[in-house]
Amino acid sequence: MVTIAVDAMGGDTAPRAEVDGAIQAVRALGVRVILVGREEILRRELKRHSNAGLGDLISIHHASEQITMEDSAARAVRTKRDSSIRVASRLVHSGEAHGLVSAGNTGAVMATAKMVQGMLPGVDRPALASAFPTAVNKPVVVVDVGANVDCSARMLAQFAIMGDIYSRVIFNTPEPAVGLLSIGEEECKGNELTRAATPLIKAIPLHFVGNVEGRDLYTGKADVIVCDGFIGNVALKVSEGLVELIRNLLQESLRETVTRKVGYLLARSAFQDFKKRVDYSEYGGAPLLGIRGVCIICHGRSNANAIKNAIRVAAGFAKGGINEKIEAELAQFSNVLVQA
Repeated sequence: MVTIAVDAMGGDTAPRAEVDGAIQAVRALGVRVILVGREEILRRELKRHSNAGLGDLISIHHASEQITMEDSAARAVRTKRDSSIRVASRLVHSGEAHGLVSAGNTGAVMATAKMVQGMLPGVDRPALASAFPTAVNKPVVVVDVGANVDCSARMLAQFAIMGDIYSRVIFNTPEPAVGLLSIGEEECKGNELTRAATPLIKAIPLHFVGNVEGRDLYTGKADVIVCDGFIGNVALKVSEGLVELIRNLLQESLRETVTRKVGYLLARSAFQDFKKRVDYSEYGGAPLLGIRGVCIICHGRSNANAIKNAIRVAAGFAKGGINEKIEAELAQFSNVLVQA
């Protein structure tokens, strides 16, 4: 049985969302969860729930310290050696857990996973991958969305390989179309980084569709889109803001007249379907690709559904052997990447 360690002290509403999400995951997914944090707080939170169906599938591992969103990531990783993030990462390193899920300080989670769990051979730097909704009702994997502000062409080629594997295993895409995010479809467009990355990605036997533009994040033209972490993070935050704006505008418009309120009641299922398709909690979190073990980083305001789905993704990574595939394929294409 797959075991996932959950940093139960990291999110904005911790530990309630983490505990509720863990219980949902255990009951729905058939996984084992280790809640990591202050034992007395977690036991008190667990008492709110019935033990029916849980058995020994949820356990608590004490961690005396907590890294907050306000903490400096670099300083906290060095000084808070018994933080819930670090203890959970150690459980993955020791083999007691297959993966780590955290809605805590993103910088601290990335730094801790890299330091404690270590990186896979052949990976220059780990990358954050995020699933975006598209018009074709199938997510696109965007890599990198914030782990690396500055990237080399070689790193983008590695991101393409890792994103391709992620799409194949988690979303069951037989031959993912891989695109390089740029300012135009023509190969000559872009900056030095994209122009240098293009021949490298072309030399790897992926289904490379060339440059894609910002609008293609949502069209479904590509199953995997590669970019540096600066551009990817801007795209992610713009997308989150746009979804929030559309949701608010719809709610305001539907409340304006009685006729619209009646229309909403008649089309409620359609609106609920729309909300689910653009809801970040349905996608769980962002995997940190290139790290030994599994590390899923969630939004700070993740609810129980987001934590449950992050655990689902972490279990899927472990069962699908994604790390083994990344290591094997990076080694297979090392002759291409070494030329970068």
